[in-house]
Amino acid sequence: MQRFLDKRALLLILILAFMGPVRAIMNGGLSALSDWIVSTLIMIPGIIVGLSFHEYAHAAVAYRSGDPTPKLMGRCTVEPQAHIDPMGIICLLFIGFGWGKPVVVNPRNFKNEHRDSILVGLAGVAMNLLIAFVFGGLLKLLVTVAPSILTSSFGHTVFMVFYYVIIINLSLMLFNLLPVPPLDGFGVITEIFHLKNTAFYRFVYQNSLVILLALIILDVPSMLLSRPLSAIAGFITKTVFHIF
Repeated sequence: MQRFLDKRALLLILILAFMGPVRAIMNGGLSALSDWIVSTLIMIPGIIVGLSFHEYAHAAVAYRSGDPTPKLMGRCTVEPQAHIDPMGIICLLFIGFGWGKPVVVNPRNFKNEHRDSILVGLAGVAMNLLIAFVFGGLLKLLVTVAPSILTSSFGHTVFMVFYYVIIINLSLMLFNLLPVPPLDGFGVITEIFHLKNTAFYRFVYQNSLVILLALIILDVPSMLLSRPLSAIAGFITKTVFHIF
């Protein structure tokens, strides 16, 4: 079984490699590959911040709802090593959508199992949205205090790091709202529509990796989420903070 899972993980990595560096070379040669590497490196701070705070939010809300499990497992922290999932971070680097290490909770410990399960499920995406607004404000402060920041290569890099924190957190928010396990959206709709003991729930959960692979291969996340991502990012940077 483990060998089978390793093969599927390898297949996913190969697919992601094609969607990232291989596609860059095919479309624009070595210069495009160089641009892809630079943009990928700039995304790393946003990925670390987004994943760490996303999973911390799940753990913190679960703990406050009465479940000590996340606290006992060392998940009530924003330290990245507690939350980074290798496959999730690879997906974020290569396709812009990914996930962190799932926070283990015991819903039986919640004060109100149904309500608190929904709150825990939504906590991560709410945190990502909050971080996007916070970094929008920091980016506004940066360009206000140092309006000439874009005139130097270092200043432009700092600007783009902040901007990518916004983009990555919005990507995490939208991607995790998709109703596919192990993403948060599936857990939320499971609780809202009481699907946990149904044949549909068991089928989707048992085939979750295959479904996720199929969605990535068909580029469904990008098709579904690119416009909402662009709209929300534009709202934060242009409408709220008037950065551009």
